[in-house]
Amino acid sequence: MDEEYDVVVLGTGLKECILSGLLSVDGLKVLHMDRNDYYGGESTSLNLNQEGDKPPENLGASRDYNVDMIPKFMMANGALVRILIHTDVTKYLNFKAVDGSFVYNKGKIHKVPANDVEALKSPLMGLFEKRRARKFFIYVQDYDENDPKSHEGLDLNKVKARDVISKYGLDDNTVDFIGHALALYLDENYLDEPALDFVKRMKLYAESLARFRGGSPYIYPLYGLGELPQAFARLSAVYGGTYMLCKPECKVEFDADGKAFGVTSEGETAKCKKVVCDPSYLPDKVKKIGKVARAICIMSHPIPNTNNSHSVQVILPQKQLKRKSDMYLFCCSYTHNVAPKGKYIAFVTTEAETDDPQTELKPGIDLLGPVDEIFFDTYDRYEPNNQHDVDNCFISTSYDATTHFETTVQDVIKMYSKITGKTLDLSVDLSAASAATEEE
Repeated sequence: MDEEYDVVVLGTGLKECILSGLLSVDGLKVLHMDRNDYYGGESTSLNLNQEGDKPPENLGASRDYNVDMIPKFMMANGALVRILIHTDVTKYLNFKAVDGSFVYNKGKIHKVPANDVEALKSPLMGLFEKRRARKFFIYVQDYDENDPKSHEGLDLNKVKARDVISKYGLDDNTVDFIGHALALYLDENYLDEPALDFVKRMKLYAESLARFRGGSPYIYPLYGLGELPQAFARLSAVYGGTYMLCKPECKVEFDADGKAFGVTSEGETAKCKKVVCDPSYLPDKVKKIGKVARAICIMSHPIPNTNNSHSVQVILPQKQLKRKSDMYLFCCSYTHNVAPKGKYIAFVTTEAETDDPQTELKPGIDLLGPVDEIFFDTYDRYEPNNQHDVDNCFISTSYDATTHFETTVQDVIKMYSKITGKTLDLSVDLSAASAATEEE
């Protein structure tokens, strides 16, 4: 270990593993260490024995469970899938399309309409609103940044999302599900931003949905997300990266100017130019920004009113619950090899606004129907407050409550640019992901 590296990465969470893979592919010499004896850090997959006590018999064999601690689906055309293809990690993984994408509106669960045809069928809107929504969806589908004829006189780099929406006369109810369940915004701030990002997000959803002609735009690995960090670890090793688990302490060493120059574990110091890590390795360089409340539920049936979907996301927009943040339902089952036959794992997650997760998560839990077992917990969220150009430390942000990967990947892409000074090229042939994904 007493060698010199370009980068030492601490923690094998998904973000750290993606970065370690990308940096190795770029030709950097990478050492990757973790204090745990398993891959994944916060974003690991556990069986029921790893959860602590021996599980009740009615739940089936513990080894048949792969319970993701940070469950998130991937947008089929999204940035994470592009990274998987860019790095050729798809060859280590098998994906399966996710059955359903739903939104909670006025006390009921509805399929998220993603295009003009679905808008006309959706019970989310009345007759006249359906027509208006259809026109808006057609505008979004036809919009091409490089073809001014498709812009209908709107410069989306300048016009606010709010103004584009009012041009089509959409009501607040429609805007609520489009903004949160299709464009996947976490709050209402996007309405006062230039509309280009809003339109691009809607297009991404529709294009991802069209990829596998399934019921949702999402895909998910067989055996759960724990496969991802391991796949990136393999990739890094192929390109000469070194991995070490079970490394206690992992103390970052700083010189007199406050610059990181290495990491010490078990009396040996690996010298490096840069350190990449999750917040737990440099707690004095991060600040707490919030807390996620979650319920992990084991069930013997799919979530009701989701067309018997074996895998599904339901978004409960904040306005529907009179909250400041959205709530998310995530459900996966034995069809993705994450539970024994006949069993389903559901997560209810949200940004905690109180100290009582059980009461706070009740609106989501009430939608699940009978539950065999339920576990509640919370975890704090941190973001870096250091200056990476001063101390050479690049720290990821904690995982948020969303049940999709869009925010996670944005953090990875930003970190990659800060570490390398380059923009990550994600222009790839997406057909490679199709080959790794089972069609229904």
